Amino acid sequence: MNAPVSMPHVMPTYGRLPIALSHGEGAYVWDTEGRRYLDALSGIAVNTLGHKHPKLTPALQDQVSKMIHCCNYYQVPLQEELARLLVERSGLTNVFFCNSGLEANEAALKIARKYGHEKGIDKAEVVVYEKAFHGRSIATLSATGNPKVHAGFEPLVEGFVRVPLNDIAALEEVARTHPNVTAVFLEVIQGEGGINPARAEYLQAVRKLCDEKGWLLMLDEVQCGMGRTGKWFAHQWTGIQPDVMPLAKGLGSGVPVGAVVCGPKAANVLQPGNHGTTFGGNPLAMRAGVETIKIMEEDQLLANAERVGQHLMAALRRELSELKGVGEIRGQGLMIGVELDRPCGAILTRAMEAGLLLSVTADKVIRLLPPLIFTTEQADETVAILAPLVRQFLSESAV
Repeated sequence: MNAPVSMPHVMPTYGRLPIALSHGEGAYVWDTEGRRYLDALSGIAVNTLGHKHPKLTPALQDQVSKMIHCCNYYQVPLQEELARLLVERSGLTNVFFCNSGLEANEAALKIARKYGHEKGIDKAEVVVYEKAFHGRSIATLSATGNPKVHAGFEPLVEGFVRVPLNDIAALEEVARTHPNVTAVFLEVIQGEGGINPARAEYLQAVRKLCDEKGWLLMLDEVQCGMGRTGKWFAHQWTGIQPDVMPLAKGLGSGVPVGAVVCGPKAANVLQPGNHGTTFGGNPLAMRAGVETIKIMEEDQLLANAERVGQHLMAALRRELSELKGVGEIRGQGLMIGVELDRPCGAILTRAMEAGLLLSVTADKVIRLLPPLIFTTEQADETVAILAPLVRQFLSESAV
């Protein structure tokens, strides 16, 4: 086994595993010792096209040879091209580009507040959710529903009203008792919270209530968007549209890029001077986004995500669902969680030692987020490695 990677000059903000990755190809990566791993995490839903994609790599090399960055004082044609592609696929109207999901969510929260001010609400409130995760800035960690993320960073930002997911009665009670609400902000599938999907009928009811109350519906698709569920955006399975949709992660296939896609109610809330970014929308990131979308369509990766995801889900249920200690196996497309009845962080290291990269989130949920190029054979390889590890872990550990 590899010795732990020493990083004495880097802040200790991560509990790193004792390997250093050197390169990748397709759905596989190699460490600096030459050992190969099946990547069922894709950089936490970032490497949409896997590694060293034969179409993306030369496109990025071409862009680096032309221009990496120019500031937003000037027109950036690739911004307009990527915005057009996102608008066409979402049915929304306008896009703001930034660098990450956190930044996209911050922008969404600013839109919600300014939208409220324009309606005469001085202290706007935003409905957020238990078990949600929206980022680690002071505002987004305040919107996040995880006390561990809050700890040590109080006082939290005010203006959030928290409700449980999939409980429309709780949201209707907020509507009756909180006149300053301007927006509802939720993940279509909670990622860090344990792969918890919002039910279709719930999202449809929230859309209806937002329309009735004049609220913005803001759907965080940072992790579940960009084809991961088999549609461009996870909410499209429900037949609704949001007013504000933050994106990031898979949008640039590894190049940092975030976006806030807005519909007519929110598209013109932010005006010059209200918001901005130095690096957001730079030519390299925009080229990565444009090429990612084009390649996804050329290679039919939405259909692949749905087909391989169904295969992977069925295989996991076949191998694990009858085991004592295994709870719900849930998700959609290539966003899958296997919930156990006990903390299972040890599986992270055991899987790595067996040649499989994944994550454990919400303490008890094994999370699989493979690249959208994953094959059914690689799904089977994932289960062949993971299932024995889960069986062994459950037999050794006590609740």
